[in-house]
Amino acid sequence: MNDKLVFLGLLYFVQGIPYGLQSSLLPVYLRGAGHSLTRIGFTKILYFPWVLKVLWAPLVDRIGTKRRWLVGTVSGLALTCLSSAALAPEAHIWGVAGTLLAMNSLASVQDIAVDGAAVGLLKGRGELGLGNMAQVVGYKAGSVFAGGGLLAVIDVAGWSWMFMLLTFVYAGVALFVWGAPVLDDETVKGQQADGSRKGGQGADAMRPWRVWRKLLAVPGTPWTVLYVLTYKLGEQGAVTMFPLFLLDHHMTARELGFWNGVIAMGFSICGSSLGGLLLAQFSIGALMRRVFVLRTVSMVFQSSLLTVLEPSPLMKGMAVLSMSVQHFLGGLITTLTFTTMMHCTQRAEESIQATHYSFLATLEVLGKLTFSALAGGVVDWFGFQVAFLFFLTLSAGTALHVWTATFTGALREHQLKEQPK
Repeated sequence: MNDKLVFLGLLYFVQGIPYGLQSSLLPVYLRGAGHSLTRIGFTKILYFPWVLKVLWAPLVDRIGTKRRWLVGTVSGLALTCLSSAALAPEAHIWGVAGTLLAMNSLASVQDIAVDGAAVGLLKGRGELGLGNMAQVVGYKAGSVFAGGGLLAVIDVAGWSWMFMLLTFVYAGVALFVWGAPVLDDETVKGQQADGSRKGGQGADAMRPWRVWRKLLAVPGTPWTVLYVLTYKLGEQGAVTMFPLFLLDHHMTARELGFWNGVIAMGFSICGSSLGGLLLAQFSIGALMRRVFVLRTVSMVFQSSLLTVLEPSPLMKGMAVLSMSVQHFLGGLITTLTFTTMMHCTQRAEESIQATHYSFLATLEVLGKLTFSALAGGVVDWFGFQVAFLFFLTLSAGTALHVWTATFTGALREHQLKEQPK
């Protein structure tokens, strides 16, 4: 089991690096250069490959092996970082945008392959909880490394050295994956063999509507689709805009790089880790009910700071506390969410499991991406206070949706199956 966790955690770590660069480093850089919140929000379009990944997920399911896809994409990320090292963001902003788009494209394909491997490797509720903990913690650790750590030292190390470091990181991981014994597991390799043996699978690949019908027919999928599209809306708006509010109110980019990019994300990793441990002891429905209510309360606290925030050490500490609590609960919720998605995917036929999981993960990204792109415009039009009231309302609505599902919907099914007999 430890080999599986190290393997998955390392791959999700390097997968989180492009997200950290774009979500933490780029917005602070652009805001410091005087760009509007609306324009900063539209940089989220660089995440677009994540929305499209469900279109090529069937190819990853049926062509080649997981090892080849992973080595190829991670090696491509190394080459992309090497080319980025030759660019100066001040003079080649479109070139930088292009490299980030390429990194997101490669990372999205890598995500399909590693998700497919994870679905085959992880068995039982205990392994699912720990495996999804490794997924979320690894991804967020990569995000912290790129968006917090590198933001804090970029003034000293420089842009080129930063991307040279990332080149060596990706190259090392590619070599590790090439020789990883965990990919010799017959469960992972069997998915490819099953796809070629079962009659009609090739025909389905040529008829996408049959694949879509199969995806939506998996038990629990309709509820999960609605959930992953909406569960992060209010939180994502607050997480995206609150650091920029602080940047406009007496907090420097370096301070934000440390407090939001490192400390708060550290709390997020702790929350994700705790989620994996709690899943081994408690039902997912009971956990989600409580955590979603706590998240709504934390957003009430953060929203109240918008009206009283002053340039004093006490208020700055309160702002950091609100970000840390929000990231902690967000990390916990993310682990619970990805476990719910994997539970749902394991009900599907093996030949479409990677596609099914990628379908859910794509919708999860689409929900967050769409709202993140629009959140800046909402703030520019209505101001921070009205916008955060809107974010709070969305968060409360999601909590109600989850609470209802634990008694009458998909989450109730999970609880009944997890009760000891």
